[in-house]
Amino acid sequence: MPLPPPGSGRPRSDWHALGTLLPYLWEFRGRVLLALVFMVAAKGANVAVPLVLKQIIDSLTAERALLAVPAALLVAYGILRLSSTLFTELRELAFAKVTHRAVRRVALAVFRHLHSLSLRFHLERKTGGVSRDIERGARGISTLLGYTLYSILPTLVEISLVIGILIAKYEPAFALIAAGALLAYIGYSVSITEWRTKFRREMNEQDSRANTRAIDSLLNYETVKYFGNEEHEARRYDENLQRYERAAVKSQTSLSALNAGQSAIIAVGVVLIMWRATAGVIAGTMTIGDLVLVNAFLVQLYVPLNFLGVLYREIKQALADMERMFSLLGEHREVEDKPDAPALAAVNPAIRFERVSFAYEPRRTILHDVDFEIGAGRTVAVVGHSGSGKSTLARLLFRFYDVTAGRITVNGVDIRDVGQASLRRAIGIVPQDTVLFNDTIRYNILYGRPEATPDEVIEAARAAHIHDFIVSLPDGYDTMVGERGLKLSGGEKQRVAIARALLKRPQILIFDEATSALDSRAEQAIQAELDRIARGRTTLMIAHRLSTIMAADMILVMEQGRIVERGTHRELLEHGGHYAQMWALQQREAAEREALAA
Repeated sequence: MPLPPPGSGRPRSDWHALGTLLPYLWEFRGRVLLALVFMVAAKGANVAVPLVLKQIIDSLTAERALLAVPAALLVAYGILRLSSTLFTELRELAFAKVTHRAVRRVALAVFRHLHSLSLRFHLERKTGGVSRDIERGARGISTLLGYTLYSILPTLVEISLVIGILIAKYEPAFALIAAGALLAYIGYSVSITEWRTKFRREMNEQDSRANTRAIDSLLNYETVKYFGNEEHEARRYDENLQRYERAAVKSQTSLSALNAGQSAIIAVGVVLIMWRATAGVIAGTMTIGDLVLVNAFLVQLYVPLNFLGVLYREIKQALADMERMFSLLGEHREVEDKPDAPALAAVNPAIRFERVSFAYEPRRTILHDVDFEIGAGRTVAVVGHSGSGKSTLARLLFRFYDVTAGRITVNGVDIRDVGQASLRRAIGIVPQDTVLFNDTIRYNILYGRPEATPDEVIEAARAAHIHDFIVSLPDGYDTMVGERGLKLSGGEKQRVAIARALLKRPQILIFDEATSALDSRAEQAIQAELDRIARGRTTLMIAHRLSTIMAADMILVMEQGRIVERGTHRELLEHGGHYAQMWALQQREAAEREALAA
């Protein structure tokens, strides 16, 4: 069952958070109803135990001291004791699937929603904090659902039954004292807990920040070592730990005040009721069994009442934990499919950028009126200095962002009018900065097309000129690459990325500095393979080394987000403009490297 459509911003209230979970309870309404029946039966049996105990005690009068206690009462007492435990376990058995399924569904919904958000969100996110928010939120859902059915509702049912019996069997003072203590207890617990919630939120905030800093530092381990900044990182981490510590101390101090006040209210209520019961026995209006019954009821009320305060605190903390996770669901999808958007027909795709302008933020425009076409099966290369907007073209074609002005079409269809999934299925990319999953080489290549056969994986690795390297490793294709692929060199990671893209068999190819991490010899070998692969596919090549794009059907030269030159390699050299200057500079640098190597 999908979550209700995410709104904007944080949950409006605790009731809003609870309302978000109701669809999951409704899905398993049969189990929930059965669990409620078992819960009422368990509490009914639990409340009936003191009533039977009263009958047993009253039957042991002086006149009947030599007679056996009625066997039926003893059997009933044992059955009720057993029934209370049995129905409690049946309730938990019936409701267990509801709790775990709800946790799973919400966590999965958040995970999917995060993947549906634009690249802008993921460039700005703090990974450690987000992961901790999801972890705490999922745990909070389990706490909320579990405590509600396992503790809050049973306690309320038990209190209602006990007060009902006191009203029916004894003078009104008993029920008034019990109800008064209950109301005072609940009022005190709610007011103090509401005050304490801000400390829990502060703890969550500092916990997320500390976790973010820790993960960020560990991900940049080598950089920390390069500059000898271990103590600097430790100090930054400890700043958040200190703030967390202060919030935690305030939370614990306020908790002690809450517990003391709750105990005082319960103690006053117990003393008053026992005083009334003792007076009744002395006056002859109550039996010893009645005194035992009232005392047993007091114990049954005292334990859940005391626990009720703990439960309320835990539920408020769970709601505070869930608050951040639900706020992730409220994040706006910057790039969304239109309703009933059709799949992209990507056969022999022709791509056109029609007067495209784009800005990551309003004050800084990246692309200005960019206009070009990549014919079906043709190759267009884009060159230019860093920051000229080359890689932005690939991000827009993937629809990580929507254009600010103009449009991008595939076979004449605006890519904003088709499903994002079908668009991205049609495109294969070898990025400049290759990041691999912390899994095996096989898994990372297979990621291009998970249903591919082992032979197809090997074929893609051979095409990327990495098969021989892989089989030379002790674990071969099952070699773990480490977090972000750090166990492999830059060139090895890039060849894995090339193999992954080849395995996908896309109709559109994007090479974003695809050989930038390779040495000259490896680059020549792979470049020939890339040229062969691109043949017959619509290809966009983003390059820094001009030697890799000489065979392109069209070369675009970009400068500050504008196309300043276009033409073939020969035409641009003859023109003697920016491209010719870049070519001359790179040829001179290559000659100098060869001279030094000799």
